[in-house]
Amino acid sequence: MPTLVIPTDAPAVSGPPQGQWTCADWEALPDDGNRYEIIDGVLYKTTAPGSFHQWIIQGLQEFIGIPVRRQGLGYAFAAPIGLLMPHCDPVQPDFVVVLKAHAAIIHDRRIRGVPDIIVEVVSPGNAAYDRNVKLAAYARAGVPEYAIIAPGSRTLSHYRLVTPGRYNDPVVYGEPAQMTFAGLPTLPIPVAELFAGAPDTTL
Repeated sequence: MPTLVIPTDAPAVSGPPQGQWTCADWEALPDDGNRYEIIDGVLYKTTAPGSFHQWIIQGLQEFIGIPVRRQGLGYAFAAPIGLLMPHCDPVQPDFVVVLKAHAAIIHDRRIRGVPDIIVEVVSPGNAAYDRNVKLAAYARAGVPEYAIIAPGSRTLSHYRLVTPGRYNDPVVYGEPAQMTFAGLPTLPIPVAELFAGAPDTTL
């Protein structure tokens, strides 16, 4: 189960005090199987995701990632991928899409700019992180569309940027529904299919 490291002045790894972490500090962190992220100078850590989490990411690749590539619409990446945006330097979203028009932000092994779509899959240990900390940070950075997938309730919550720094109230899609990102209007996602067939649905 991914576990959020609560921000304190004594982070779980060696480095500067919380609030003073930088991308250079992040680059120096060990490749130990954990996912490290920095938001407003605060270091967060989550552990490796479970199989159900990974199954859902594969579904996003099937319905979004592969069609985006084959149709020449843009570029889709699953974690781990370094994404550097204002106040988020870096984060590692579960799934991120950069449309073709913005391909220039992908260079030097990272995504260095604001992508068009970010998706996070919540786990019991990181739900508040995705729904509060990351939601606010992604809005401040100007990410146009943000989706949160909740395996426990089998829902997808879709947020759209309405004014700088603020998302609208989410549109929540259950299993019977299809949802479509505004940036990818020809690629509907059948929500139920993101969860169907998983060999292990343990959260």
